[in-house]
Amino acid sequence: MLCIKDLHTDPYFNLAADEYMMRNFKEDCFMLWRNEPSIIVGKHQNTMSEINLDYVRDNNIKVVRRITGGGAVFHDLGNLNFTFIRNSEEGAQVNFRKFTLPILEVLQKMGINAKFEGRNDLTIDGKKFSGNAEHVWKTRTLHHGTLLFSAIMTDLSAALKVNPLKFSDKAVKSVRSRVTNISEHLPQKMDVLEFRDRIMEHIMEMYPESQEYEYTAEDIANIEKLRDEKFMTWDWNFGYSPDYDFKKMTRTEGGSIEFHFNVNKGAITDIRIFGDFFHKNDIEEIEKSLIGVKHEHEAITLALSKFDFDSYFKNIKVDEFVAGMF
Repeated sequence: MLCIKDLHTDPYFNLAADEYMMRNFKEDCFMLWRNEPSIIVGKHQNTMSEINLDYVRDNNIKVVRRITGGGAVFHDLGNLNFTFIRNSEEGAQVNFRKFTLPILEVLQKMGINAKFEGRNDLTIDGKKFSGNAEHVWKTRTLHHGTLLFSAIMTDLSAALKVNPLKFSDKAVKSVRSRVTNISEHLPQKMDVLEFRDRIMEHIMEMYPESQEYEYTAEDIANIEKLRDEKFMTWDWNFGYSPDYDFKKMTRTEGGSIEFHFNVNKGAITDIRIFGDFFHKNDIEEIEKSLIGVKHEHEAITLALSKFDFDSYFKNIKVDEFVAGMF
């Protein structure tokens, strides 16, 4: 087994590394990695309905879609992530208990009564500290999970708090759980990097044939290429979302505006705008201009830039209007 302590903290790179190692290596792999503040959404989720977009934008939190299912999770440098990539026999590839057992063993050695509960969670005293997801490709199984060690819980809560009334869709919804940090339960203090090293030592003891591995220059170049062409793109992180309907009312000094629109493959397919605002020109021209535009701040702002906006929405600024669409 190849054992990797990945020192990169770029979530786009790290999610690309998971896929790259799964598809391009024959060996079993175990990886430990951390991300700077980011939200990682499940493959089949509607990204916009999982994140607090204003908070994400204001705090420069990256949003990345992973190749595995499940719900959205918040990462920061107090969250340690682990990945197993194993060759498995057909029919025995999805096994959450098997891949999380080493983590439980490490914690139990430290005196923490951690348990596997539900479909894919690890808990301490009934509170979740780890969510897990899997992806099967040919005979390879990728299993990765989060380990909340010393994450900033206020950021976690704020980043994932979204108004459920805005969206109507059939995407997989995240289920919010009571959560806890591992560090709060340790009999002896340690930091997240010491914890990382404890896990790696345990894995290398479990698999005596294992060896440490560092990404080569070629590996890094290939991972960066996959990152740039897939994991950093709007089409993957937002456009890949299932179709959804959006409805929201916002108030401005120029009056209230109510938006109703549908999104397919990340782009607006039809839109109606209502409200008690004043206008000189027919707002249908604005509605038509937004058909086919990505449901994304910059794209919508660009589409509206060709209009004398005050003629359509008296005393309403473009940025106020655009903010109301999210």
